[in-house]
Amino acid sequence: MTGRAQAGARAVDLRLYGLLDTGVSGFDSAALGRLGAEAVAGGCTLLQYREKDIADARAAVERLRAIRAAIGGRVPLLVNDRVDLALAAGADGVHLGQSDLHPADARRLLGPQAIIGLTVKTAAHADELYRLPVDYACIGGVFATTSKDNPDPPVGLDGLSRILFRARLARGPGLPVGAIAGINADNAAQVIAAGADGVAVISSLFGVEPVRQNARHLRGLIDAALAERGAHR
Repeated sequence: MTGRAQAGARAVDLRLYGLLDTGVSGFDSAALGRLGAEAVAGGCTLLQYREKDIADARAAVERLRAIRAAIGGRVPLLVNDRVDLALAAGADGVHLGQSDLHPADARRLLGPQAIIGLTVKTAAHADELYRLPVDYACIGGVFATTSKDNPDPPVGLDGLSRILFRARLARGPGLPVGAIAGINADNAAQVIAAGADGVAVISSLFGVEPVRQNARHLRGLIDAALAERGAHR
């Protein structure tokens, strides 16, 4: 069975993928919910809750529930790394790194309707997509970023294009592939022109208010770049 056949049934719109990172947005449930709702109102198409080194899983679940209630199902809400928290909070799926739970195990636990995403850092990682039950991939880091500790050097736009090519050889054009790390209003259009279906952002969306206007501006740049490229995702 191919990876596509094993993947969930839900289509994933990666155009503007907002990461609610507690390192940037804090831990207050009400504030996180408000930020998520503002991002969605501005055109964010997918949200992820990201909390590294979780010390209090119960509190994290409550924060997830608050975000989920605030966005009201208008876009999917995913959890970074933690399948257990996604299950407990009723989230729509997870985003996994290369050292997290294997996507096949996450799929068995979460079921066929869940959204499962995967970070892809190298061409070799992209080659493996043909056999993995994932619904999207994010290539990174594209540029340098202060939002995440990344020991690997940025791949840049050329590296992004090369890894995208390999990802689409492995899984065909039907798998949405986005880009992450250091992406902002100054370079988002370049990332789309290089072939990405969307961008995952933290600081350029949530790092400064007003979030709704940040989202609207980024979404406009992304949609224009996709139209220029002739992409219809």
